[in-house]
Amino acid sequence: MVFTAVAVWLIGAMLVAARVWVLLGAHDRVYVDAKRVPRAKVAIILGAGIYRDGRPAAQLEKRLDKGIELYKMGKVQKLLMSGDNRVVEHNEPKIMADYAAAHGVPRQDIIMDFAGRRTYDSVYRAKHVFCIDEAIIVSQYYHLDRAIFISKHIGLDAYGVAAKSAGGEKRNGAREMLACVGALIDVYIRHPKPILGSQEPIL
Repeated sequence: MVFTAVAVWLIGAMLVAARVWVLLGAHDRVYVDAKRVPRAKVAIILGAGIYRDGRPAAQLEKRLDKGIELYKMGKVQKLLMSGDNRVVEHNEPKIMADYAAAHGVPRQDIIMDFAGRRTYDSVYRAKHVFCIDEAIIVSQYYHLDRAIFISKHIGLDAYGVAAKSAGGEKRNGAREMLACVGALIDVYIRHPKPILGSQEPIL
């Protein structure tokens, strides 16, 4: 009983410590007001799921709306849609691109990354496949600290702009604590290499 209690306490402490470490390493680069974020050539919009009928999930739609807002404000010149397309039936980047085009973003200013399976992969590929040195990352507030933290360690100079919430903050916040542990392992220990391929510089 005592051993179980101690183990639970240690796990909890580890999760909190990982979250705090990530927050301290990135919180000064996360913006809620898009007007205040420094300009960059590219906004990276991180995938967040799609519905079976081909629409962006609610959370993803909020991210897309914020990315489109940044584009129309002149904060960025290009939108990089980074999502999962590991199976034919799940083409997240295309749906993201179609949504942006339908809302007034020219197709030539939309780039699709079909191998952004997770945050680390999206950031790594932005730097090493699309040759981006600086960017604005778009996601919900709870997620941005981790994305910026990873960017710092990969060599991508990034700021974050928070999209509106689509609900589920408590569930997502708890999941994010575990994800922060994974991010620390990735940047300090594993240094994984995602799917790469030929470089496709964003001009």
